[in-house]
Amino acid sequence: MYDCIAAISTAHGTGGVAIIRLSGKEALSIAKKMFAAQKEEYTPNYMYAGNISGEGFTDYGFMVYFKAPRSFTGEDIVEFHCHGGVQIARGILKKCLSLGARAAERGEFTKRAFLNGKLSLSSAEGMADMINAESLALVRAGSMMYTEKLTREVVDVQNKLKDVLAEVAVEIDYPEEDSDGADLQGISKKLDEIRGLVSGLASSYKSGKKIKDGVTVALCGKPNAGKSSLLNALLGYDRAIVSSVAGTTRDVVEGCIEIDGVKYNLTDTAGIRESAGEVESIGIERAKNAIKCADIVLFITDCNEEFSEEASGKVIKVFNKSDIKKPGKTADICVSAKTGEGIEQLKKLIAQSAVGEFSLDKAYIVEERHFSALLRAEQSLNSAFDGIATLTLDLVAVDLKDAWDALGEITGETATEEIISTVFEKFCVGK
Repeated sequence: MYDCIAAISTAHGTGGVAIIRLSGKEALSIAKKMFAAQKEEYTPNYMYAGNISGEGFTDYGFMVYFKAPRSFTGEDIVEFHCHGGVQIARGILKKCLSLGARAAERGEFTKRAFLNGKLSLSSAEGMADMINAESLALVRAGSMMYTEKLTREVVDVQNKLKDVLAEVAVEIDYPEEDSDGADLQGISKKLDEIRGLVSGLASSYKSGKKIKDGVTVALCGKPNAGKSSLLNALLGYDRAIVSSVAGTTRDVVEGCIEIDGVKYNLTDTAGIRESAGEVESIGIERAKNAIKCADIVLFITDCNEEFSEEASGKVIKVFNKSDIKKPGKTADICVSAKTGEGIEQLKKLIAQSAVGEFSLDKAYIVEERHFSALLRAEQSLNSAFDGIATLTLDLVAVDLKDAWDALGEITGETATEEIISTVFEKFCVGK
């Protein structure tokens, strides 16, 4: 069905072991020409030791054969495990290509797995999220997709929708069987339930987006309140310049930490004051924008003052310099960036501010593509629900089919070639 492809599947660079992977009908025949282990036949799923022929050299390593369809791609797969030198891996790959294999494209192994029914499209996207994850939360969210949890939930909704479509078809074909409209009431009730399921999935995107991109935390306050010192204390290293001169921070300084598995993007902003130079004023405007966009705002103060800026997220009042000053009465927490007192407690308070949004054991919508498909499905379901009372049933059926197709884009059942290509372009070569 497909030509044989080959690629280095381990990361580029020197390491203990490198893996070169082949997939396709000719994978084993090519491998036999390169591998010497005094064997005529190779049992699938067994690893054999022997010499691997590269381009101009021989390396001692291992070969394993996975027979179709019981392999990752659903095709015959062979993997060579060689010493992890860059030139060794490249030389073995060149030998594979000289014997008839073709260089694999980005994500082509996983794409073949999808096309051969080994995993759904959302499962492939979950794998990509796990590989690229910068937090434990995204690893777990990706794992939920990779293990087909999201696919199962979407397919369950599609099955319910399919049943409703069948009932609508009966109403269209045999209208005389339902003179009192009781069946239409039943259809409306089932549609309302399906709308709730789709809406519930879509609503998880708000938290899912934060799991993928991180929670934005803005540190703000007046000049010399200790914002930069606190940023450095939270990060555990010196990221921002600290000075006793007011207005030292003139632009947004960023850094990331992970708390309870969730990534938090910290932004240190310019101190907000009325009298400032032109450059500092630009920084202050950027600071105000960062505050408006932040999920959580840490208002840093070393005296008893109130937060007055506009913020869209939760505000935590942090009294800094508790080692030399008496804490303010309105503070939510007292810390000392200099001594480290209260820093761990502040991290816990930041995490608590996100509680209710995150559960590391729950499946979230983290892909914008999935969210868009759910919104379109929800819109079509709403149109169908309203149309039962006002439209002909054949038009209702069109809306129901549109909703089913939109959900199918998540699993891959109705995804276009353009969507599929876009998904697998996110992968590296060799995956």
